[in-house]
Amino acid sequence: MANNHWAVQDAKAKFSELLNACLQQGPQVVTKRGHETTVLITIKEWNALKKLAKPSLKSLLLSENVKGDLALPKRGQGLARKPTKL
Repeated sequence: MANNHWAVQDAKAKFSELLNACLQQGPQVVTKRGHETTVLITIKEWNALKKLAKPSLKSLLLSENVKGDLALPKRGQGLARKPTKL
């Protein structure tokens, strides 16, 4: 295991050690079959990352604070596609 890389078997067997390493040394990478798969980080780091994340489309659409106006044509006046012949 590299200084901050843990094989999944070691991470499972030594979870307390993995957790302590995360708290003392920073993010710890877990590998599966030699490929980096996950990272264990502190809750402080997680909360900071969440604050930096862009909002999802769903949260934007459900937001009460609309950032702009969307011009929609009146019903029946929008562009319609012509049916295609098969």
